[in-house]
Amino acid sequence: MEGIDRNGQGNAPALLVSDLVKRYATGVEALKGVSLEIPDGSFFGLLGPNGAGKSTLIHCATGLAMPTSGRIEIFGNDAITRYREAREAVGLAPQDLNLDWFLTVEETLDFHGGYFGMPKADREERVEELLDAFSLVDKRDQRTRTLSGGMKRRLILARALMHRPRLLILDEPTAGVDVELRLELWHYVQEVNRLGTSILLTTHYLEEAEQLCDQIAFINHGEIVAQGTSPELAGRFGVDSLEDAYLELVGRKELSRSHLGELDGTEIE
Repeated sequence: MEGIDRNGQGNAPALLVSDLVKRYATGVEALKGVSLEIPDGSFFGLLGPNGAGKSTLIHCATGLAMPTSGRIEIFGNDAITRYREAREAVGLAPQDLNLDWFLTVEETLDFHGGYFGMPKADREERVEELLDAFSLVDKRDQRTRTLSGGMKRRLILARALMHRPRLLILDEPTAGVDVELRLELWHYVQEVNRLGTSILLTTHYLEEAEQLCDQIAFINHGEIVAQGTSPELAGRFGVDSLEDAYLELVGRKELSRSHLGELDGTEIE
């Protein structure tokens, strides 16, 4: 799998979010002045409970939602006023399996490349590369609706990488997959990051964030409440692990493994 061309805005961060607010017509404020910086080349984790604002932040960064106020830049390009330049730099692998069920695997990749303006010869070469990298060669002529769940996940990730994005956004990329495929996907994204692609990962699997990410931010109730490495976050919350720090964040420290361990052998009346 080849690396990426870093011919963008100098040393601009992959993603820069400043005082971002998103308020819906219902009055719900999903983001409350979020500020976040993801350095170019980093593997960044965004963790938080359901409804914390993770998906809204991703939607604002990729043009699926319009911020109420604040600023988003992708490699120095304003995501609103320079939408095309910003969006071309991003590959999105959403949690939902949003494939066109009537396309084949090969057509899915080729159409995506065409949407991003890739020439035909380049598309053909890139399709072959990704089919091989994601073990999809023998599925190339198969309709996406007939794929297994794991194969659909592989295709979603391959599609996100088709146009060689400089920033890859992974929204719950291993939700519902078995352990073997999860480890395979870990290998793929680690290699992509090693070759220069910046990655933003949201996940509910804390071991996934701990294994993959060099920086992690906790988001809750639409606000960034903590950021750092896994050990730094554990230290900030006065606990021994990222899992325990997360449980402190969501107010469920009674579920901590260390706490449950203290209950072993205790008779429940």
